[in-house]
Amino acid sequence: MNGGYREKQRPGHQLQVDVKFIEPLGQKGMRRKKFYQFTAIDDCTRLRVLRAYPRCDQKTAIEFIDHVLSKLPFAVERVQTDHGVEFGASFHWHLLDKGIDHVKIKPRTPRLNGKVERSHRIDSEEFYRLLQGQVIDDANLFSEKLQEWEDYYNYHRPHGALGGQAPYEGLRQKAKTQRCDTGLCLPRHLPGRLLPDCPGTAHRKIPTG
Repeated sequence: MNGGYREKQRPGHQLQVDVKFIEPLGQKGMRRKKFYQFTAIDDCTRLRVLRAYPRCDQKTAIEFIDHVLSKLPFAVERVQTDHGVEFGASFHWHLLDKGIDHVKIKPRTPRLNGKVERSHRIDSEEFYRLLQGQVIDDANLFSEKLQEWEDYYNYHRPHGALGGQAPYEGLRQKAKTQRCDTGLCLPRHLPGRLLPDCPGTAHRKIPTG
């Protein structure tokens, strides 16, 4: 192997996980709530899972990664993070107990988590910019809007790195071409959506677009 970066060709081989601080949303003069957007992106398909929390600590990071694992339609082998305190020992051992490797990038090298960093820039440009001037001081309402954005990003937004496909369309194609031992033959349930066809696997629901 050479020392360069190689694209992960298997869904779930590696997730990049990071946290984006969200500026308080609301009107000036009001007591405004802060949120932290936890993000996981699959290195291969660019499929993302997002969730906003009022705290950024290890308990929250563990809650988030359990949400990610329950939502993705494939098994996860490795999680990559920076050295944030929210990704400390408790988070590390929680992953290892689940049989998932946890690696940290070198300090002060955010480029090594480049996919999640770029996706956060997209969030700022295409999602949070649209919220400017809106009063969103309710965590549930904010979570609903963030879920709508996650769905659009995964199922409808074209990605240049994927040849203009949305991440889930790329996953569908990989499910048709890769062997069943990749784990795509036994995908987890995504509510209301039909998962990709694979020999020996029952049909399930995914967005039809």
